[in-house]
Amino acid sequence: MKPVLRWLGLVVAALLALQLYFVVRIAAMTLVDPQSTAFERSQAWRQWHDKGSWRWRQQWVAYPQIADNLKRAVIAAEDDSFIYHDGVDWDALEKAWQRNAKAEALAAKQQAAQAAKAPATQKRAAAPTTNKPRARTVKVVGGSTITQQLAKNLFLSGERTLLRKGQEFVLALLLEALLSKQRILEIYLNNVEWGEGVFGAEAAAQHYFRKPASKLSAYEAARLAVMLPRPKYFEKLPNSSYIAGRANVIVNRLNNAELP
Repeated sequence: MKPVLRWLGLVVAALLALQLYFVVRIAAMTLVDPQSTAFERSQAWRQWHDKGSWRWRQQWVAYPQIADNLKRAVIAAEDDSFIYHDGVDWDALEKAWQRNAKAEALAAKQQAAQAAKAPATQKRAAAPTTNKPRARTVKVVGGSTITQQLAKNLFLSGERTLLRKGQEFVLALLLEALLSKQRILEIYLNNVEWGEGVFGAEAAAQHYFRKPASKLSAYEAARLAVMLPRPKYFEKLPNSSYIAGRANVIVNRLNNAELP
């Protein structure tokens, strides 16, 4: 029993030490701009591994040098209750869980229907494997606030598991406790991905519009905000009708987006 308790104590101590490390790193961000994020480093490694080279465009700019149009557009598109929540929007998270549960139930129903329609010979051939339980990974899609996205980008991997999501919650609460809303938004806008090797508002503004982030128009800012969920995908579709239509929706919502 003692060895088990000893190992359990070591695990608890390691987890506490990890949380303390995060506290120190986040506290330092009140004064020091982060040089890179876990996500940026992973993308650089992926590029190097796949292509033998890597491209990294990023230029830090202070909060006042980022157009209010972009700040409002990102809040409107990604987290319209940003200035009100404590890092986690519990209402949005609950809705995301409900959407995920419905999507999972629908997928299971469709799979069962397809299995029922399969010829008897296929069923017999598949019989040896159908009685084996399938390992399933619980995924949480949607409902993430800007603070949660920043927590994930700064410190975590991109996997969507309950364990990673739990750590993301803790980090989001720490970010909100130790940094101001304005500082959180500043760090987020300077590090978020906007294309292959394109990170931050200044690099995105120069890459797509050949102008500084401080000069972005409402429509330009809205287009950048719409790209955020899938930046590398939308980078290849500059004339996408979806981006144009969604950007117009965001432009109409800019005045309702409150800045910290």
